[in-house]
Amino acid sequence: MDKKRPVAVFDIDGTLFRSSLLAELLRELVARDMFPKSVAKLYEGNEGELQNKRGEYGPYMRKMIDAFAVHAKGLPYGEIADIAGEIIEANRDRTFHYTRDLVKELKKKGHYLLAISYSPKFIVDGFAYELGFDKSYGVFYETGASGRFSGEIADEHLIMNKGAILTRAIKKNNLTLNGSYGVGSTESDISVMDLTESSIAFNPNRVLYRHAKQKLWELVVEHKDVIYEL
Repeated sequence: MDKKRPVAVFDIDGTLFRSSLLAELLRELVARDMFPKSVAKLYEGNEGELQNKRGEYGPYMRKMIDAFAVHAKGLPYGEIADIAGEIIEANRDRTFHYTRDLVKELKKKGHYLLAISYSPKFIVDGFAYELGFDKSYGVFYETGASGRFSGEIADEHLIMNKGAILTRAIKKNNLTLNGSYGVGSTESDISVMDLTESSIAFNPNRVLYRHAKQKLWELVVEHKDVIYEL
């Protein structure tokens, strides 16, 4: 039997990528008049990236996830996927130094790199591939026979539970939690970090910070070019 590989699980938005892949996609779709300008309020000011760190992350992402499903309905998958590719190309180096270096270090050590994000799977897959991940999960927006978005989300109950995704991935890919790492920045990552052997709260929002303090997890903050390990 093949030896099981330890898994290293990373969140993408706000943990590896300095923004949200979904927010950047929505921003570009609004700029191209493919989505209404009203969508901009979801990623700007207190209703967007600032709320990501100051308040609860779930409601912020839920609004953006639903907005994409509603406004992408009827639009061709291929066209939006091409736009996602342009965003990845333009932002491939817009990452945090600490987490990007950690990805490289764990890859050299033989860890199976797993990315789990609430951004659309087609943009998560491309971004994660650029960073050398073995597998990535994101929100899967269904398309019809015509290749256009249907407005429906597949397996929505699963993708919103990152811990359940990790458990399934371990079974499917002959992985182990022995020597595992979990890295996240908001409360959406707690279900993963509760499972992993070494858990790192990176630039945590208030909810994750409090949980991490109770669990005695490592706390890391990166501001500009300075990294603080607490």
